[in-house]
Amino acid sequence: MRRVEARFKGRVQGVGFRATVRGIAASFSVAGWVRNEVDGSVYVVAEGDESEVEQFLESIKERMACNIQSVDRVVGNPVGESGFEVRR
Repeated sequence: MRRVEARFKGRVQGVGFRATVRGIAASFSVAGWVRNEVDGSVYVVAEGDESEVEQFLESIKERMACNIQSVDRVVGNPVGESGFEVRR
């Protein structure tokens, strides 16, 4: 199991980014959440099998490539997220 916390920067708010991430998450065995940050970035937390989490994050980068300038990520130990939700 792996937990990745990723901050997507660029033109990522007001473009359906969170809804897209939630939709992508439905195609993978990942749990976690996505939310807008006050600095204009979008924060994504994903937990699951290492390969599922990595494929999930790659799918986000591929689908939203024209909006993403950079991604900062931190790998950690899972805390037991369940489901996948949009947070406000």
